Amino acid sequence: MAGTFSSSLAEELAPGVRDRLIRYARVDTQSVRDRERSPSSPGQLVLLEMLRSELVDIGLEDAEVDANGYLFATLPGTARDAPVIGLLAHVDVSPDAPAEGVEPLVHESYDGKPIALPRNGTVLDPERMPELGGRVGHDIVTSSGDTLLGADDKAGVAEIMTAVAHLAAHPGLPRPTIRVGFLPDEEIGEGATLFDIERFGARCAYTFDGSEVGELQDETFTGSEVTVTITGVDIHPGFATGRMVNATRLAGRILAELPADQAPETTEGRQGFIHPYEVHGDAAHATIKAIVRDFEEELLEQHVDTVRQLAQRVADAEPRARIEVEVRKQYPNMRDHIAPFPESVEHAAEAIRREGLEPVRNPIRGGTDGSQLSADGLPTPNIFTGGHEYHSVREWASVHDMASAAAVAVRLAEVWAEAS
Repeated sequence: MAGTFSSSLAEELAPGVRDRLIRYARVDTQSVRDRERSPSSPGQLVLLEMLRSELVDIGLEDAEVDANGYLFATLPGTARDAPVIGLLAHVDVSPDAPAEGVEPLVHESYDGKPIALPRNGTVLDPERMPELGGRVGHDIVTSSGDTLLGADDKAGVAEIMTAVAHLAAHPGLPRPTIRVGFLPDEEIGEGATLFDIERFGARCAYTFDGSEVGELQDETFTGSEVTVTITGVDIHPGFATGRMVNATRLAGRILAELPADQAPETTEGRQGFIHPYEVHGDAAHATIKAIVRDFEEELLEQHVDTVRQLAQRVADAEPRARIEVEVRKQYPNMRDHIAPFPESVEHAAEAIRREGLEPVRNPIRGGTDGSQLSADGLPTPNIFTGGHEYHSVREWASVHDMASAAAVAVRLAEVWAEAS
């Protein structure tokens, strides 16, 4: 592999993370919204069983997938008084893009030019993707262009598996007892729902579910889902004059009045948004599903109120229609729940520095399993994976950056062992 690695350790781990990502990406683990069971899709269990078998082969003999699709395993520690720490990633991929029949491609020693993928006319253009332009010389993994890759979060899975395999093969390296956890259905907001924190038994944990190299995050959006249900009055269009109330048209009015400056495509940094992601309807019934995000609870509620007020205005203008707004909390900002455990972040920052990188402390414009886990009592900061353009057919990952993340996991074990 050409390019510059962050350390000799990262260079040693690179083949493992590359081969594992390719192997895992081929398993269709797309989660299903409005799930009826956990996991929401059978492919997740296929990958979980594959991982369980690999963990046993590595030496984690207690690896087990429970009835809800959570895989836990233990790597015993070598540092006597060190607390137990956890390494977490999710096995599902987003329902926002095609995920069946993923064929990963490796573009070795990337030359800095646009990457034309063989299917769907998909092109990765460094002019539009500055992160890609900064990876000249790296080995880049993509899909074939008509599916997502699944680096979110199979890159994280591959990194944890590679790091744990390295630690198991080098028993002389200092480490605490490490609990490994692979979770289902994170992409539909259910990853932490049935997670048994007591059985997991860790002092704190780390999700490997970030993006840009060096990222260390202890703050996320707080999020809600808003569903607007519209019931109109349907009748044969030939007899509709003065009688029909078209639910789809009313949905269109609500969508048209959503503030343009409160959309994902017009906000950045610490600005929140309202994002309608699914609309269904006919003349009689229509449904709008939206996610609402912000970093502060009171600002989140303001966005929710904006949707409520728009729905009420449309309902007032057409009293024959019935419009209902349902709000479901999805996850909290992890910030306030991690703050009482500063060592969880400090030790991760030190591990990143030992890998020769500078920690990048940006809040997550999204959520992780760690959002809810932190609120439930398991402090869980988030660490980078080296993947980009998530939830799209343009998704890609740098093998070099993935290797850095795996190396950070190894060094994290060292830092916790020394701190005991």
